[in-house]
Amino acid sequence: MKNDILSQTWNSQKSDSVIASPDQIIKKANKQRNSQYISIAVMSVTVVILLTYAIYYVGNNWNTFTLGMILMISSLTFRIALEFLSIYKKEHQLISLDNHSFKKYLKKHYQIRLKVNYIITPVCFAIYTFGFTLLLPYFKQMFSRGFYLYIVISGVVSLVVIAVIIVNTIRKEHSFLNSLNKNNGSNKTK
Repeated sequence: MKNDILSQTWNSQKSDSVIASPDQIIKKANKQRNSQYISIAVMSVTVVILLTYAIYYVGNNWNTFTLGMILMISSLTFRIALEFLSIYKKEHQLISLDNHSFKKYLKKHYQIRLKVNYIITPVCFAIYTFGFTLLLPYFKQMFSRGFYLYIVISGVVSLVVIAVIIVNTIRKEHSFLNSLNKNNGSNKTK
């Protein structure tokens, strides 16, 4: 239903865009939305695992282990909320705006996303990492040396993989914003 309305709206307008058809816009929007949903799913599963672990081990004790769990869970929950908000706002604008206005909105949207990616995401990542390091002394006490080393190595590898994914996402969004700026500049000169 939304795709039909979007197609009719975009087909009825004169397009001065490099993106010629509504189908291309829908395909690109679906691809990015799916990527965001995958990110949300991964973060949500991680939150559920951390919550389960916290409920099982934390109890009523307040210590650095509890603080570490809270930091990890809250940083991920905050990022999940930001992603849902981003998806909602973008989909709402996609349906309600004309071609030219939507391009302006996309440019503003990706400028905000870059600020989120350059400021909020590193802060969330640092909080998550700090929370993880607060758990390590407890893991060292609770588990065998071999399992503790496994946790440390897999934790570090996971953090590196997450950092690479974040950097890759930032590059893609920065590249898309640059292409919007170039298209906008070429449209002004026509």
